[in-house]
Amino acid sequence: MGQFQVQARTTTTNHKVFQQLISGTVSDQQGLPLPGVNILIKSSRQGAMTNLDGSYSITAAIGDTLSYSFMGYTTKILVVTNDFKGDIQLQQNADALSEVVINAGYYNTTERERTGNIARVTAEEIELQPVVSPLQALQGRMAGVEVTSGGSHPGMASTIKIRGTNSLREEGNYPLYIIDGVPINSTPIESNSLMAAAGIDPLNSLDVSNIKSIEILKDADATAIYGSRGANGVVLITTKKGTAATSGVTARYYTGVATVSERLDLLNTRQYLAVRNRAFENDGVEKTARNAYDLLLWDQKRYTDWQDFIYGGTSRTTNAKLDYSGGSEQTSFRLSGGYFSQGTVYPGDYNYHKITGSFRLNHHSKNKKFNLNLSTNYGVDVNTLTGGVSYNLSNVFLPPNAPAIFQDNGQLNWQDWGDAGLDNPLAGFFNTSETNTNTLITNLGLSYQLFEGLELKTSLGYTHLNSREILKRPLRSYNPADALNHRSSHINSYRDSWIIEPQLHYSLKVEKLAVNAILGGTFQENTSSLERFQGTGYASEALIGNLGAAESIVNASGENTTYRYAAIFSRIGLNWDRKYYLNFTGRRDGSSRFGPNNRFTNFGAIGAAWIFSDEKLIENALPFLSFGKLRASYGTTGNDQIGDYGYLDAYEATIAAGGLYPTGLANPNYSWEINKKLEGGMELGFLKDRLRLGISYYRNRSSNQLVGYPLPYLTGFTSVQANLPATVENRGWEIEWTSQNFNGRDFRWQTSFNISLPKNELLSYPDIEQSPYANTYRVGHPLNISLLYNYTGIDPETGFYTVEDSNGDGSYDYQDRNSIQDNNRSFYGGLSNQLTYKGFSLQFLWEFVKQEGRITSFSAGAIRNANRMILSRLEGNDSPYQQISQTVAASTAYNRVLNTSFPIRDASYFRLKTLSLAFKFPKNLVTKLGLKQMQLFLHGQNLITITDYDGLDPERPGLGLGNLRTITGGIEINL
Repeated sequence: MGQFQVQARTTTTNHKVFQQLISGTVSDQQGLPLPGVNILIKSSRQGAMTNLDGSYSITAAIGDTLSYSFMGYTTKILVVTNDFKGDIQLQQNADALSEVVINAGYYNTTERERTGNIARVTAEEIELQPVVSPLQALQGRMAGVEVTSGGSHPGMASTIKIRGTNSLREEGNYPLYIIDGVPINSTPIESNSLMAAAGIDPLNSLDVSNIKSIEILKDADATAIYGSRGANGVVLITTKKGTAATSGVTARYYTGVATVSERLDLLNTRQYLAVRNRAFENDGVEKTARNAYDLLLWDQKRYTDWQDFIYGGTSRTTNAKLDYSGGSEQTSFRLSGGYFSQGTVYPGDYNYHKITGSFRLNHHSKNKKFNLNLSTNYGVDVNTLTGGVSYNLSNVFLPPNAPAIFQDNGQLNWQDWGDAGLDNPLAGFFNTSETNTNTLITNLGLSYQLFEGLELKTSLGYTHLNSREILKRPLRSYNPADALNHRSSHINSYRDSWIIEPQLHYSLKVEKLAVNAILGGTFQENTSSLERFQGTGYASEALIGNLGAAESIVNASGENTTYRYAAIFSRIGLNWDRKYYLNFTGRRDGSSRFGPNNRFTNFGAIGAAWIFSDEKLIENALPFLSFGKLRASYGTTGNDQIGDYGYLDAYEATIAAGGLYPTGLANPNYSWEINKKLEGGMELGFLKDRLRLGISYYRNRSSNQLVGYPLPYLTGFTSVQANLPATVENRGWEIEWTSQNFNGRDFRWQTSFNISLPKNELLSYPDIEQSPYANTYRVGHPLNISLLYNYTGIDPETGFYTVEDSNGDGSYDYQDRNSIQDNNRSFYGGLSNQLTYKGFSLQFLWEFVKQEGRITSFSAGAIRNANRMILSRLEGNDSPYQQISQTVAASTAYNRVLNTSFPIRDASYFRLKTLSLAFKFPKNLVTKLGLKQMQLFLHGQNLITITDYDGLDPERPGLGLGNLRTITGGIEINL
């Protein structure tokens, strides 16, 4: 209950003014406490803030006016009287959109007032997900944001596409990552380990549970202020900060397991042997130890489920987190530390470990003119994934009666495999790899209000990444007959960058007109180096990696680059009567990656919005419409994501003669890629915003494509950097819907839905037929396509697959590949629900994708397992699959049919991506335990996948393993 105590204070005129020590609780309409509510005494600098229990205390005099304000709720103004009660209830703001603050990069806006397209997820949606990189937590949650897993190994870089593929270069499609105001290099880190295919994700060092929000900037109005860096979208990551109201310690711990949820339906030993024997019958070939070692040398009764052997293990996951926050009215801080570990499903002792630490400090002067914000994130990753082992689909298709991989003593079995003239499939098993990555990201923000409406800001950022990897290859990993020696491979990567961004922010309000302006500059420098070398000839396994003990160091190479970037930018935001909005953005960029004549260019955008629901005519005609906004934007961004120094000639020293030879051809004339973005959207709210609907249409055109243009061999160079006259278009629709299905005192239920319908197209490429890309792209079709033969069925005479020789020249090449397969997703999205009942909460997200994919497991007859679908051919001639055979002709026919529409299948899926169940203990019980809060939680990841796809993971059709099924459970307490 609210209460007060009366005391007296003496004023300067020696009159006594009675004060009250007011205490109470601030709650919402359902009686739930609201932490972080600001309580201010008007015309005074005094104030307070509610704690986690919604409690507060403040000293005020009779007659003082108290203001209670909280984001999303209507501010309550009360006058202190003799019988004033401290318990306050706040009403949810009918226009809560105006209170939801969104990070737009250099400035903040609100959901109501934004003119650009910005998607957002918050901590409560992602903090419990047992993932290494925050990108993995975004799958299915945002329209226009497509995230694909890099694989099942912890730490592999995921692929993120924001509204499609803009550039012909793979490295030209990375978005801009900004963490607490500091940009970091988004390029995956090179590796020799099992992560080599996708690389190491540069965001691994972040603790997902330490993230406050992630905003994705998509259209020109949102991204143009970043100029060339925002061509492929911007990913803004903001970490949590402390407040005096939430002072205390928070501890969280969870642990769990992950497994592969899908299996291929492969032949068992009996079925496999029947297929193999039929192949010899059909081919009329005699069995020998060379062509039939699986039938003559290997045990006919042995059975190994190679899927279970290769990836049938259990990956264990553990996470521990400790936070401490506190401070005063002027200064608040948050100190956080965490530990995360995850194993693999493969045989062998492979693990990923991550230790993270962060510190946030926020301070403002008493008059609130000066502000200081310091953010520091540090992470140490240790990844022990081996290299040189084939944990892939090729080993899954080993004959089911193949001999054991290991001997009884634990060493690799070379004898039984060698008798068949083969190497052990897990050659390299005893290799050990350790990748140590240290990442520091720090930012200091300073601001000072020169006078009312004008503020001077400066952002100072620094990042450092150091990755050192050593791969040890001992003799016992390889066939003794190969006469190898102990070896090691090394990769050392270093990335350093600093950035300084001075800014002036100006705001003015004259009657119904409000003006917000920004003028700023960016000065940035990135330096990076990459070293590769190998050590050979170590005397013993114990010495591997000690370069001083190596007989020689070979294949040494190194790269050192410096990238400098400078820009000036400005933004003017206008709004009239909070109904009509205009946003003008301009930026002039300079990049050291271009020659002196093309180093600078200009980018800009205009965005507009009209909140038509505030018009009297609309209010009277459509009373059920609580919010309505039309918005549009158009602008240009650029792209300089190419190698450094490409406009200069490059030389390398000759080893023997001591001279120089050219390795790179200069082209000082190439210039920026240009991305022109157009967007229109509408946002609607119904029944006091209980139903929300957003529809967006976008069209992005990227031209003047920067590529490494291939050159004829006779020139002495493989390629030269150049601009191609190609234009790529991405267009599509995005639909988002949110509903408050039930909002009672004890039970609440909210549903969110998003769907994206993208279309990618190569609009133009003059003379593509004479270019090196004639067999890669087709004008009028997407970039991600496969050029296929026309499948013409099974030859009744040979029983083998046939394809069309369209030009009749007797050969099968790209001239005959006239069928075009679109490998992009037709649409994708997510459906999420959040339900709370008293202390229980349930969240779940279904991810859905419409697409096609390829299968490759229908080859029958060779020494290779296959899907059971081919048994239809064993049982009779009425089968879509070719004759069982191991001849060259059969193999040729199979390889050709792989490049037709025959193996294309519907790879669409509907997946229960996340499911979280939590229970928050009652307050009276928690208080008795001396705690502020305590909750238990269970979390599931990739629990159910509904699909007709015959492969392993429909998210990565034809590429093998991706997401694992994970179940974790844990506890969180607040002290």
